[in-house]
Order: sequence, then structure tokens, then C-alpha cells
Amino acid sequence: MALTMARPWKHPKTGVYWLRRRVPDDLKPLVGKREEKRSLRTKDASEARRLHAIALAELEQRWANLRAPAKTISELDAFRMVQIFEQNVLHHHSQNPSSQTYWNPEIGKLAFRSPRPLGAGFPAADIWTLEDRPREVAAYEDDCRKMASEHLADIGLVVDDASREKLAVAIAHALQRSAIKLSQMANGDWQGFSLVENRPTSIAAEPVEKPANGPSLSELAEGWAKEKSPTKKTEYTWLRVVDQLTVFLGHSDAARISISDLLRWKSALMEQGLASKTIRDSKLAPVKAILQWGVDNGHLSENPCNRVTIAVKENAKEARRGFTDGEAKHILDAASSAKSDYIQWAPMLCAYSGARIAEVSQLRKQDVCEVDGIPCFFISADAGSLKNANSERVVPLHSAVLDAGFLDFVQSRADGPLFSELKPDRFGNRGGTGTKVLSRWVRELGIDDKRLAPNHSWRHRFKTLGRRHGLAGDLVNAITGHGRKTVADRYGEYPVSALSREIEKIPKVQQ
Repeated sequence: MALTMARPWKHPKTGVYWLRRRVPDDLKPLVGKREEKRSLRTKDASEARRLHAIALAELEQRWANLRAPAKTISELDAFRMVQIFEQNVLHHHSQNPSSQTYWNPEIGKLAFRSPRPLGAGFPAADIWTLEDRPREVAAYEDDCRKMASEHLADIGLVVDDASREKLAVAIAHALQRSAIKLSQMANGDWQGFSLVENRPTSIAAEPVEKPANGPSLSELAEGWAKEKSPTKKTEYTWLRVVDQLTVFLGHSDAARISISDLLRWKSALMEQGLASKTIRDSKLAPVKAILQWGVDNGHLSENPCNRVTIAVKENAKEARRGFTDGEAKHILDAASSAKSDYIQWAPMLCAYSGARIAEVSQLRKQDVCEVDGIPCFFISADAGSLKNANSERVVPLHSAVLDAGFLDFVQSRADGPLFSELKPDRFGNRGGTGTKVLSRWVRELGIDDKRLAPNHSWRHRFKTLGRRHGLAGDLVNAITGHGRKTVADRYGEYPVSALSREIEKIPKVQQ
């Protein structure tokens, strides 16, 4: 069969029509396969021809983008592009400006300053080599580079490395300006502040057409957020996705969004190089949930995103795994001599409980206490945001943690956060900061296997050890905060004595 024929291909068993197209030889290294296949999701021949023409045009555009050379942007271009970051921060914190705790202006003003600064006028004391710069400044710079890469992917712009760095610097300046403005507002100075409704998102962004009637996407998103009360991070991330889709469509009318529109958006995201799982979970899922809220509340007649899917293939080379005994020993050995209280205790608590690092990062002194005479720590929603309802739980402390002197450390702390050295992130959570700090530290130890998540791999390891040493499965789930799998699991209680008995079956890592 000639795969290059420009007509739909009918599956011999299902009768569903497909687009099948041979990948040009020059693009095979970039695409990673010999053939492009996409289901048209119809058995009607005339409808298949119409959808095939659309899908083929999208495919040809994607290939054209892959052949296009990287672009160069100026500092002025970068400044124009990052206005959305400044305005988004102001928009997000406009009601309570003191809630912005992610970007500290005293640290932020030093980001990207070097012996050869981009502009004149930097105090000599603010200039250092890359090796001497403080860890906090390096973290800010890394975050800005990540945001630059994500923004370029969102708007489909391929640039050279120097341009990417210009954009990262511009983002740092934008966040610095917004942090200073919010600080002034928090202190009562609201002069000159206006909330920008239509925020620019790219160099050549067209004005977004407002809906004549009916709700806008952002109005649906705000209604969804008000009812669902998501975490600040989820709300910020999902509203950002709505902004991206609005700019892509060129209008904000939720009722005008069609399946074809969302398929074009999906194709554009794929062309940007985003992983299928990222598109499914971080792009399509938020839009689907927000549109469904609109349907459920009488604002829309249907949800076009229900019929938009993307195949996600599990890659064995990328599957997460737990730390081996040797890796666990290496990390805990290094942690035991760390100057940071957080780095000293957080890996150990995760190693012997399977807790998420974000949960450990936000522990307070009052969260460590005795239950039925057994030393435990509480993972409580009062301390910070949790993943779900099952995450709130009590976890007995392993004897290895007790022998290391954890209770003495707790007693030495003042009331409040155990790890006060961790500053809240932009959403007010110490968990986000702790995750970044520990992840960098683990990678600096030389543990660079991509299948390892520097923080979450403790959780995988605990599950593996539970199977290896015969821990009761339902009790392991209670310890780690995983949902109860069966109806039987929902009957009865989980005594702390039983949880402690199971945890003690986990052997101590030989240090």
C-alpha cells in the first residue's frame, strides 16, 4: 500500500478512517518514526475526506515548522514577550498583594548579574562569578530559564540559545518589577495600579476578540475555581492554560470553541515538541474540566473537549523507579553530615515512611507527637496543601529516625514550621521550595538517572520494600496515603500500633 496517497485509509477491521503519511527522510531523525498515523474517528466516508484534509494540512504545517531555522530575538522583543509574566503576577495577587512570597526582591535584584552585566550601573558588590553566586540566586535564574523554555513552547517559537537566555533575563526583570509593585501595594501604595484584562502573550499577538454573548473562557475558569477551590498552584497553572488557548484561538468566546479548534491546538502543541502525556494531563485536561463545568452549570450546551484525545505510550526507558539500596545509602550518608536541617532530616523521613517530600517540607513542630505512646508525625492540611483527601494521615516514626535523634531536633525548634529555612514559594507553600532544593541537592550527589525522581523515588522504594519484606498492602497504602483500593479496605480502622508494626519491618539502611 502506498502510504503517501492523499486520501483517508479505512481500517479493515474497525471500519474507522485514518490519516497515514510517510515521514520525509530529512525529518525522520526529528520525528522519530517512519510514518505518521492519526485516527479520524469516523466511519463516514464523506466526513473522513473532510477531516483528512484538515489533518493533512496540520501535518504539513508541523513538518514545515520542524524545517524552519531557529530565530533570533532582540532584548526589546524579549521585553514585549514577558509583559504577560508581570501582568499575570499582578493579576493573581491583586486582591491580596502580600500573598506574593515566591520572588524576594532583595534576592531577585541580583539575578543574572555577572562580571559582564547586560547593562551599566550595577554596584560592584553585586557582581560575582558563577561559582560564588548564592544558591538562592542560582535557583531564581534556573526557574527563569525554565519559564522561558515553557513560554517559547507555548507560543510555538523556536529560538537560538542566546535568545532563550535574553528571554530568561527579561522574565527575571518582569518578576522583579511585579514583586516590587506588590510590596508597595501591600504597604498601602496602590497609586498607578490597574488590572490589565487583555494581556499580551507573544511578540505578534493579535488582539483577542471578546465574546458578543455568553461566557468567556476566563469567566468559566474563574467560576470553576470559585466552586472547586483548587490549590493556588493549580488555579494559577490552569488559568495560564486558558490564556494560552485564548491567544491561539484569537477569541475568548467559550461557546464558539469547536472540536476542530481543539484538534488544531493539540497539533500545535505536538509541533512544539511537548510530550503526549504533558499535552493530555497539563493542557487538554484543564480545558476539558473547565468546559465541563460550563456545561454542568448551564453556560454551554456541550463540551467539545470530550472527543479530543491523544495517545500516550509508556516508555520503558522513562519509567520511574525507586532508589536502590546503594543509592539510598549514598544519599542518607551525605544527608547525615549536611549543614542544612532540612537536607539532614527530609530524606530520612521520606526513606522510612514513603511520604511525599512536599508533605515533609511543611511539617510543623506540633505535627510531631505521640499517639498511644508511639512517636508519630501528622500530615495535615492545616500545615499546607495536600494532593488529596487520602493524603491527610498519621505516620509512625521508624526506629532508625528515632535513633538518629529526630525528636531531639524537634524539641530544639520553636513553635511553627520545623524547617523554617525553607521560604514559601510563589503560592505560599514550603513544599514547592523544598522539592526544588532537595532535587538539586540529590542531582549534585551524582545521582543522574533520568528514571529517578530525586524526591518521589523514595515513595517508589518504600512500596518495593513493602513487597520485599511482607508488609500488609492495605497498611502500606494507609502509611503512604494512597487511596483504599477495595470496599473491604474501607471497613474498620488502621490502629497506629499496626502501622508502626509494619513500618518496623523495613530494615534500617546500613550507613
